[in-house]
Amino acid sequence: MDLTGQLLVAMPGMGDPRFDHSVIYVCTHSAEGAMGLIVNKPATKLKLTDVLDKLSAVDFNDSSELGVHFGGPVETSRGFVLHSAEYQSVLHTLDVADGFAMTATLDILEDIARGKGPKRALLMLGYAGWGADQLESEIAQNGWLTCDPTPEMVFDSPDADKWAVALASLGIDPLSLSATAGHA
Repeated sequence: MDLTGQLLVAMPGMGDPRFDHSVIYVCTHSAEGAMGLIVNKPATKLKLTDVLDKLSAVDFNDSSELGVHFGGPVETSRGFVLHSAEYQSVLHTLDVADGFAMTATLDILEDIARGKGPKRALLMLGYAGWGADQLESEIAQNGWLTCDPTPEMVFDSPDADKWAVALASLGIDPLSLSATAGHA
């Protein structure tokens, strides 16, 4: 199973409060493990300009109001940008799937600040990571559902609505979910 380019939708009662009601875009998934970015957890009162102010090497003209998200509990001081695929960094961009890309180099922040970045973007600090077979085990234990993302769902839906929107794309009413699950 390769979940690269899929959304993980946290099930109620998954057990880890850091992922409560999370929607995670999976950037890479292989036999060695997986890496993804939480797309619906904004960092309170933190904007791109705050991040750029901490990076004295960055000279920017535009005061972008792009918000910052909590991308996951691993390396929370490291930045990642999930964005539309028309933008390609001169240093390195990972083309993920179906119009989505991810860049983790400083030049994308400079380009966004100057108004030359991707058309759609989410800036994250940190990421979610899984070791070999860990994500598959969590899915088998009913911790996650998976669904196909759309740019509208990931970039345009309000953060507070993304979990319900992702579930609705699967035909699931969030009110019908239980925090307990069983196996037949």
